[in-house]
Amino acid sequence: MSGFFSKKYDGLAPYSAGEQPQDKKYIKLNTNESPFPPSPFATRLARESAGDMFLYPDPEYATLVKIASQKLGVNSSEILFTNGSDEALDFAFIAYCDERTPAVFPDITYGFYPVFAKINRVPFREIPLKDDYTIDVKDYFNAGGTVFIANPNAPTGIALKRSEIEEIIAKNPKNIVVIDEAYVDFGGESAVGLIKKYKNLIVTQTFSKSRSLAGARLGMAFACKEIINDLKTVKFSKNPYNVSRMTAAAGIGALLDEEYFKDNCKKIAQTRENFTAELVELGFSVLPSKANFVFAKCPKLSGETVYSELKNRGVLVRYFDKPRLKEFVRITIGSDEQMEKTLEVISEILKEKK
Repeated sequence: MSGFFSKKYDGLAPYSAGEQPQDKKYIKLNTNESPFPPSPFATRLARESAGDMFLYPDPEYATLVKIASQKLGVNSSEILFTNGSDEALDFAFIAYCDERTPAVFPDITYGFYPVFAKINRVPFREIPLKDDYTIDVKDYFNAGGTVFIANPNAPTGIALKRSEIEEIIAKNPKNIVVIDEAYVDFGGESAVGLIKKYKNLIVTQTFSKSRSLAGARLGMAFACKEIINDLKTVKFSKNPYNVSRMTAAAGIGALLDEEYFKDNCKKIAQTRENFTAELVELGFSVLPSKANFVFAKCPKLSGETVYSELKNRGVLVRYFDKPRLKEFVRITIGSDEQMEKTLEVISEILKEKK
């Protein structure tokens, strides 16, 4: 760090994004991207909007909001679009956490949560997952802070039922509950419908995974009108034009091409189940995933060994060198061809390491 960096950020450890090596071509299964390109309609609308890039976008994204409200069954006043769902989460940390209201989230979850807490200088409390890596919903009753839960969770892929999420919301009437649904489209139960019933609920989603727009950076938050207005106050205080014209246009196309979106989600979920079964046949333990990735460990090899051996052979997966995680690797679900090749490589590694 330079000598000018503010002392208030001493000890800040930034979020560690998945590696993007350029030394050779990899089967890239480390950042939970979709194996499918964006909807052709989304791509077309984005290209058509490029000619207007000399103009600022509409800061309210009225057309995008209108189409989203029609497609997703919420009022226009109950949606906020953001630069990826990470921005929506950051807004929630800013708006609803302070020295008297800590953030509360699992000890094993999306790695950005503690970073958001630290950079916004708010206290936080981590609640350990159970031995089977599931969340005990009772741990979050009357949590005494703003609750953040990824559902399905990352990096485990395990999902809570909507009824369990509702228990947590109902048991925290004096605090906001944020449900991060980045992976919900691959088999989870969405809590978006509950915003009509609970005034303390925010649900965030992203276009990065199921709608193949990771490079465009588009997310959304759902909540009652009053909460959305809170989040807009933060947005307009930081970056009124947070979503580009091309991204907004691509988002419109992705929402309108519903068949393409649903078909891809179905394919990924089926490939996940097939890949899981094959891993189990090879002796791996795999947590029950409702996401577009699996979290798996091999009893014969450490997680670090599996990760490094796969990388040496051209397959990138994610490894977390942390207690309770270091025996696992997280493997994004790619195309059928990518997963078949990955299984071949894993089989080779196991034979060599016998």
